[in-house]
Order: sequence, then structure tokens, then C-alpha cells
Amino acid sequence: MGESQLDIRGPVHGTSDVRRVALGSTAGAVIESYDFIGFGTAAALYLGQAFFPGGDPIVGTLAAFATLGVGFVARPIGGIVGGHLGDKVGRKPVLVASLLLMGFATFAIGLLPTYAMVGAWAPALLVTVRIIQGLAYGAEWGGAILMTYEHSAWNKKGKYTGWVQAGFPIGLLMANLVFLVSVHLPGDWAWRVPFLFSIVLVVIGMIIRSKVPESPVFDEAKEAGELVKSPIVEVIKTDWRNILRGIGLRIAETAGYAVAITYMMSYITTSKPPLGTKDDTILALCVASALGIFATVGWGMLTDRIGRKPQYLVVTAFNVLWAVPMFLLVNTANRWVIVVVFVISYCVSQNALAGSQGTWFPELFNANVRSSGASLAYQISAMISGITPFATTLLFLQFGWVGPAVLFGAYSLLGLVSALATRETWPKELRDRVERVVADTPADSREPVYS
Repeated sequence: MGESQLDIRGPVHGTSDVRRVALGSTAGAVIESYDFIGFGTAAALYLGQAFFPGGDPIVGTLAAFATLGVGFVARPIGGIVGGHLGDKVGRKPVLVASLLLMGFATFAIGLLPTYAMVGAWAPALLVTVRIIQGLAYGAEWGGAILMTYEHSAWNKKGKYTGWVQAGFPIGLLMANLVFLVSVHLPGDWAWRVPFLFSIVLVVIGMIIRSKVPESPVFDEAKEAGELVKSPIVEVIKTDWRNILRGIGLRIAETAGYAVAITYMMSYITTSKPPLGTKDDTILALCVASALGIFATVGWGMLTDRIGRKPQYLVVTAFNVLWAVPMFLLVNTANRWVIVVVFVISYCVSQNALAGSQGTWFPELFNANVRSSGASLAYQISAMISGITPFATTLLFLQFGWVGPAVLFGAYSLLGLVSALATRETWPKELRDRVERVVADTPADSREPVYS
């Protein structure tokens, strides 16, 4: 990050609203993650039988994972629209609209008729609602992370964006706790209740987000007349290399999660003989996501101290080595070994990368196209993530567990190469300089400081 980019970071000590903004963004991220990721759990455990019945459970799982993938394919479109609007009309309107859209779609899933009720209409309706989920989720991340980033103090951006990134494990934990309880409900209620419950969370989230102020950096750019006519076109034309690098960085995290967590849940329960029960997999994921809340914030704070790039390099290198042992340990069919595998795969392999992205991605782009650039890089990779559980299931049918293990290693290697190719935006000399600026600026100063 060049020195000129310090000029667009907003107040040195952050705004007085930074904690409220971070909490509001996190609350929305929790709800959207609960809604979007809860679908992954339902797809792995229930939706194949309810919407794609057949003699072979693996075929039903493949169909459910294909529907899961549709939502991921829709996310880049949501990212394009949300990113464009975030750079044109502001971050806050995008946050509110995306939350409403996601809440509507998720609640609707809980009301959908099954294949036994309406035949082929059931999967068609499920796919339609899943697309709406994908659009909403694609628009969400850029607004939430940038609002927090741009309200934060210069030397604490990793800390506060870590809060927002922790919304993912919080939502994941909540979704799976609900599934852990609902698994004992009769019939379709086992999967309907978690989706219907989301409406309560949406109401709470809307109350919190309605009180969140607009980003000071966006307001400054608007007042200075620096907004561009077409942010998406501008960022693709001038910064396409960073978009490609961001896609590679993101694939290692999100597609890796699709193998190590989403697919692994299905692998454990559908293996012959099963390596564990549905209760076992949900318990393991609940433990991992609970710890992941603190891990994600911790990893975000660590990037403020050591930089964004070093953390990514170390963790992606570890993930390359973790690919085979991860499956070998799960194959022991020991419940507590499986829990340990989920904790490592989530709290280290995924959380550390997510903790870096909250600051690294925004810092790669200028303020007037930041929402568009960061959203594109973040969401385009979702298409790969979305088809990964489906592709991983096919690889398993052909090569056994070795196929998924190799795929996880390949994703991690792509992340490692992408990290090597991406510039560090928070090097030691800049960290030291910022610390001096922070120390020399009155704590009650809320005005931007220019170098």
C-alpha cells in the first residue's frame, strides 16, 4: 500500500461510532451466515431426501450439493450489484437491503413443499430461493467489511474487521446448534425449524443496522467529487490483476472450507460403514465454530502486528501439508478425533485466512472503487466454492478419499501462490510509521490526517 493510500483511511483513531458499526456489521454477518451456511448443513443431511428422492443416498446428496452450488454461482452477481451500489450510493443502503432479501429467502425455504407434495416443482422452487440467497449474500460482505474497515483506527483495522469475519463462525454455530436440537424433531420439521427461526434474527439485525452511520471515507469521497460513474468497469479496467489475485486467495479459504467442512460432514455420514452419526458431525462443527469465533478475531488482530501477507503464507503452506492427514484422522471413526480435525480445519485452515482478508482485500483497492473491487475478488471465487462439494463427491466415487484430499491440497497451493504474487499492504515500515502518527495525534481527533 503506497503512502497516498494513507490519505483515504479516515480518522487516525477511527470514528466514535466504530464499535457500534463493527457490532452492527457483525450482527448482519451472523444472520446472513446463519441463513446461507445453514443451507449447507441442511443439504448435507436432509435436503437430498426431501427434494431429490431416489434409491441411492449419494445421488440425492449430489443433487442437494448442486443446489447448494447455485447459491454460490449467484453470489458474484450480488457482489457486482452490491459493490457498484456501495461505491455509488453508500455502504449502508446495501447492508440493509441485503439483509432483508436474505431474510425473506431463508424464511421461504422453511415453507417450501417437498418432492412428495408437489413433485418436480419442489426442487425448482428450492433452486429459485437459493439463487435469491446467493444474490443477497454476495451483496452483504463488501458493505459490512468496508463500513467497519473505514470506521476503524489505522492501527486496529485487523481487530475490528476480525469482528465482522467472526460473524461467519457465530452464524455457523447458531445454525448448527439449532440443527442439533431440531434433529430430534419429527419428519420435515428437523430441517424446517432452523430456516423459519431466521426471521427472528432478521428483525434483530434490522434494528441494529438501522442505527449504523454511513462510512466516513465514502462521505469524504462523495463530498470531494471523487465517485466514479461506473465503479465496476473502472476497477476491472485499472485493477484487474488484484481482482485475480484476490480470487486465488479467497478460493484457498472458501473452497477449502467446502472440502474440509461441508463435504466432510457428508463423507462421515454416508461412508459405508458410516464413520460417525449426524449428531457427531454437528457436534464437531459446533465445537469448531464456537472456538472459531475467538480464533477469527485473534487472527485479525495478529495481522495488525505482523502484516496481512505473512499470515496467509504460513497458513496456506500448512494447509497443503494438512490435506492427507485430515482424511486419515477422520477415517479412524473416533468421535473425538473427528472433533479435533474439525477444529484444526476450521480454526486454523479457514479462520486464519478469513482473518487476513478483512483488511487485505480492502487495502488492495482505492476508496472510490473499493467496494466493487473487494466484492468482486471475494465473491467470484464463490462459484468455485459452490461446485466444490458436488465435485468432491464425484472425486470420491472415482478415487476414494484421496480425490478430495488432493483437491484440498490443490486449493491450498493456489492460495499459497496467490499470496506470493500479492503485495503486502501493511509492511513493518508502514506499521511503524502509523504507530508514530497515532501517538502524535490527539486521541479525541476525528479528522483525517494526511501525509
